[in-house]
Amino acid sequence: VQLQASGGGSVQPGGSLSLSCTALGSINTLNSMGWYRQAPGQQRQLVALTQRNGGENYADSVLGRFTVSMDNVKNTVVLSMNDLKPEDTGVYYCSARGWEIIGPNRQRNFDAWGQGTLVTVSS
Repeated sequence: VQLQASGGGSVQPGGSLSLSCTALGSINTLNSMGWYRQAPGQQRQLVALTQRNGGENYADSVLGRFTVSMDNVKNTVVLSMNDLKPEDTGVYYCSARGWEIIGPNRQRNFDAWGQGTLVTVSS
């Protein structure tokens, strides 16, 4: 399974951006998709995650500003980011977990990551 991400870029504080990520491959079931962020000099941290059962998790710092949504048919997750702040700057990585088909009546668990897309919030 490969993840293809798009979006990101530079924006001024208070602006908005959207990130999109599509999972490609022989996917049987997507259990979750989400976004993680790695700021300069820091570890990768969860930003937002959505699960097949409808559950969602957000970092406290983005609550009320970011929204994550998953399309189970298109295997796509979108992160809508509003009221961006300089501390939102970082490389955003898409993630997906689930089951992929590897043969007749055969599947295996996968944990895939995208290549990362840079978001810069600066005046």
